[in-house]
Amino acid sequence: MTFMTVTYELQHGLQPEQFRALGQFSNTYGLQKFRFDEKTNRLHFDYDASRLRETVVEHVLREAKIPVLRKVTQA
Repeated sequence: MTFMTVTYELQHGLQPEQFRALGQFSNTYGLQKFRFDEKTNRLHFDYDASRLRETVVEHVLREAKIPVLRKVTQA
């Protein structure tokens, strides 16, 4: 297993329906967890990269209409 974290900066906070859509994503094989930091408007996904690709995470975010501004690279 290869655990990875990807972080996205959002344009604004999440609405209740967007949280519900993300909750459905928790059933996706390979996703460990997600967390939203309200102070920085950043959404973090922990996932098993041997089972799930980052492109799948991005696809799910688009489908859920999550207002992604950009991917944040960790320094």
